[in-house]
Amino acid sequence: MASQGVEAMGITTPRHLALALALAIVLMPRTINAANKRPQNSGIDKNLNVIDRCWRSDPLWRHHRQRLARCSVGYAGKMTNNIGPGVTCYRVTDNGDDPMNPKPGTLRYGATQIRGKVWITFPKDMNIKLHRPLLVSSFTTIDGRGAHVNIAGGACITLLGVTDVIIHGLRIHNCQTQETVEVMGPEGHIIRIDYPDGDAISVISSTKVWIDHNTLYDCGDGLVDVTHGSTDVTISNNWFRTHDMVMLLGHDDGYVQDQHMRVTVAFNYFGPDCDQRMPRVRYGFAHVVNNLYQGWGLYAIGGSMNPSVRSEANLFIAPDAGRKEITWKLRGKGGSDWNFASTNDVLENGAVFTQTGDVGLEPHYNRTQAFRIGDATSVRSLTWSAGALSCLKRSKTRC
Repeated sequence: MASQGVEAMGITTPRHLALALALAIVLMPRTINAANKRPQNSGIDKNLNVIDRCWRSDPLWRHHRQRLARCSVGYAGKMTNNIGPGVTCYRVTDNGDDPMNPKPGTLRYGATQIRGKVWITFPKDMNIKLHRPLLVSSFTTIDGRGAHVNIAGGACITLLGVTDVIIHGLRIHNCQTQETVEVMGPEGHIIRIDYPDGDAISVISSTKVWIDHNTLYDCGDGLVDVTHGSTDVTISNNWFRTHDMVMLLGHDDGYVQDQHMRVTVAFNYFGPDCDQRMPRVRYGFAHVVNNLYQGWGLYAIGGSMNPSVRSEANLFIAPDAGRKEITWKLRGKGGSDWNFASTNDVLENGAVFTQTGDVGLEPHYNRTQAFRIGDATSVRSLTWSAGALSCLKRSKTRC
């Protein structure tokens, strides 16, 4: 059949045959990886989202790592407080972990013991088991690009009362719940944490946080929690899979301080095997934009206590069996003023989005937060590289 197609095009020379075959490969649709059903692509897509286009087009990105801080969008805004004069560049060379006396070379030492702006990188692949939660200092960037970095099998990452933090390029999974623990925190302070519940990344009473291009799955509780009055957070380009309660925005129904919470959830890939909370919102405002939903169990987006959610230009692919409804609202919990708006979403396989309240919600971004939103029909392309990237050290091209 292939030779008949070439002959029909009038191509007879070996050179023309090679060109035709190359063209056919380029035009082939993306395939599905049989192991994890994640969309695949053979190279850098011309339709990179606005964040990735900002830095991935640079073949010398390794020499310009801090350019990343200017690529964030959404409520976190530009992370320029993480760069500039006085940045300490710190390399993790030791995969060990001493929660009470961090040793130089370990991730915990770089994240807690260095004052001021810190940019943390990994010169080699590394598997890190944290014995207690890692408390990250303000003005810290954890940049996993260029290495295969796993944080798994123990405690995970907590941002407690901090500002200006970037977490990028990590594989965080199999986090475990723990008893009440004490741990060395920023600036040498011993901090007690009551019953860490096994979240991959927990954002507590923190502001201006950017969580980008991480792969997260199979943890004791949630994958990302934003709680206790945290705000101005962007969660982008992550791959969430194989998990029940994925993302919680808002502590509990009695914590009214979360009414000021603002979170952007953009360019993420949810699936396969994600059941609920993508996200679940209490009180605050969530702009959920250009994400790919590969099915769900109970629901995709839900919440309580009158949250406002603008779902914009997402691709929702309902499961073959089970609930087709995307949204979930806890009845009797502030349900009178619900604002769930769907704008330019694409609903496939029978998916249904029930709008409630003000369907004209706007995020009201300022100049440093605003970004170009892609059409929902391009979401597969915009999210095909979601998760921790494989940036080959010997590559002379782009990440």
